[in-house]
Amino acid sequence: MARSPARPKAQLSPARQGLIAPSRPRDPRIDAFRGLALMMILIDHMPGNPWEEITVRNIGFSDAAEAFFIMSGIAAGIAYSPGIARWLAGESRLWDGMAPMWRRSWTLYVVQIVLSVIAIGLFSWSAGVFYRSAFREMHNLAAIYDNTGGALIGLPILGYQIGYVNILPSYIVLLIAAPFLLIAGVRAPWLTLAGSVALWFVAGAMRWNIPIYPSNGGWFLNPLTWQLIFTIGLLIGIRHRRDERLVPYSKTLFALTLGFLIFAFAWRHVPELGAIMNHKMAQLGGLGAPGNIVSHNKTMLALPRLLHILALAYVLSCLPFVTRLCAHRYAAPLRLMGGHGLLVFGLGTILALVGQILMIVEPRVTWLPWVLPVIGVLICYIAARIADSARSAKPAAKAKVPAPQ
Repeated sequence: MARSPARPKAQLSPARQGLIAPSRPRDPRIDAFRGLALMMILIDHMPGNPWEEITVRNIGFSDAAEAFFIMSGIAAGIAYSPGIARWLAGESRLWDGMAPMWRRSWTLYVVQIVLSVIAIGLFSWSAGVFYRSAFREMHNLAAIYDNTGGALIGLPILGYQIGYVNILPSYIVLLIAAPFLLIAGVRAPWLTLAGSVALWFVAGAMRWNIPIYPSNGGWFLNPLTWQLIFTIGLLIGIRHRRDERLVPYSKTLFALTLGFLIFAFAWRHVPELGAIMNHKMAQLGGLGAPGNIVSHNKTMLALPRLLHILALAYVLSCLPFVTRLCAHRYAAPLRLMGGHGLLVFGLGTILALVGQILMIVEPRVTWLPWVLPVIGVLICYIAARIADSARSAKPAAKAKVPAPQ
């Protein structure tokens, strides 16, 4: 990430083997880009709307999910690395550093269960009201009717995942692992990165994944491969607390990554080039190259997707005007939604499913695909404003309470 505005200087003591940074202004890019990613997830989760054409997935190989994971990793690295650093310095218990991450993962788990139950209820209710039995079969919902017992077992163990409600399970697992990743990342960042890359490569090549239940197959976002992008985010966050970059700015590297982004865009939108490149990848696959290297598989976080989001993050982090743009008052709605990420994600998921149902029920109402995503984003923004007002009111309310005599 590029340098943010001036703030108190962080102190790093070699004897402490970690960074214990003072309080400082929040980098506006963290919340702005996370808010943007959440907005694009909502839009992309209403397939068939025209706003999909301007989301990140249309400029290359990655989409808002990769952006969400890397931004969440950066935010986690910034927020939780001081607790781990204090333990490494012998100033606190390990549990004090681990507990906030595990409490957060429990909150995410509860949200995942609630969202899954709401999704089942929405489509079940719609099937009866609109006389569309297909609603009971969409997005892996058939399992709840065909194998109710198995689905009720799979739901709490995260084995039964419903389409469009299957992002959080991997994030939950990675947040549980985050304390150990942070310990390794503070002590030996490059060794940690090497181990993460190795796991990504082997898991993708061998197609290792956590099995779903009661159906066959694996998790939609495989934690064994998606851990790489989350780990990179953590390492960026650790360095960011020192006002340092994980990967230093280089004109050569900037030119290469920008060139790759342009090439990826052309690959997506120039049919002749796309046909040639896809054929070459198929040939490499025929020669024995691993599938996660020569495909665009999202579940395994295939190499083209990985390189695209990393190149995009690097280029954006090298442009000073991006920081100014994210700090601008016009970007305040994005920062606000990003700052209330879980609320916006959960509400956006529900609104996206409602939008799907309405567009299926009323396919001839041509204005619905234009309006529903906009309404969904506006509702999320209003909810974030309400939550922010409630958060701001709490300290004021406490201040009015007379001190004990």
